[in-house]
Amino acid sequence: MENKDSYLETSKAERSMWLMKCPALVSRSFKTPQPSSISTSSSPPTPQAVAKVILSIDPRVSNDDNDSSSPQFTMELVGTEIGDGPKRYSMEMSKDLVPMSVFSESSQGKLSVEGKILNKFDMRPHDENIENYGKLCRERTNKYMTKSRQIQQVIDNDNGTHMRPMPGMMIATVFNEKKKTPTKTSETKRTRRDRGEMEDIMFKLFERQPNWTLRQLIQETDQPEQFLKDILKDLCVYNNKGTNQGSYELKPEYKKASNDTNP
Repeated sequence: MENKDSYLETSKAERSMWLMKCPALVSRSFKTPQPSSISTSSSPPTPQAVAKVILSIDPRVSNDDNDSSSPQFTMELVGTEIGDGPKRYSMEMSKDLVPMSVFSESSQGKLSVEGKILNKFDMRPHDENIENYGKLCRERTNKYMTKSRQIQQVIDNDNGTHMRPMPGMMIATVFNEKKKTPTKTSETKRTRRDRGEMEDIMFKLFERQPNWTLRQLIQETDQPEQFLKDILKDLCVYNNKGTNQGSYELKPEYKKASNDTNP
């Protein structure tokens, strides 16, 4: 037998509702429990209104006119929970409305469609409250930006008796010994030779053997890696494949010049 609570209640699906985007100050005031009228045993308490919406229509503007001045919606908060905050807000109706519906779920898990969105509004403080609302926003920002002070508790009778081990107590001490990591020899510790002198050394090395890897040249010359790379870029070509893959050899023009200088 199927559970009736698993069905979606749609009896209110066509009820028109408003979607309103309001400041956090207003949202908190709506969530605050409102005082209700005195009830008797025969009638439930009547909830009190939290705000009222005022619709202003200019009769001089026709319905076909797209003038933004008509109609105008204004909300006035009637409760005192908002404190010194603005109590009068303008409601700007959105022209781009995506079809939406409102759903609810009861404490027993029953799902219902409460209605469909007819209008969407964005609330902002009324012109007469803009300055006051800006002041509240600045105060709230400063409050969040201010670092909270740390409270240090003062211990009475701070003669150290509370810190002394009592008879029969065992104290475990953990020693954190930091392992010394071996320091690698930095490339900056190698002294760079003169560029011309280093090129002569490179030519002599390639006369000894035609192919060298970068690691071999660093060990042979004791020069910084980046310095050698710059010289190799100008004098040599890098073998990406073949039997000499991963090694350098002189460019053809330098090979010819080297052979011409040899007796």
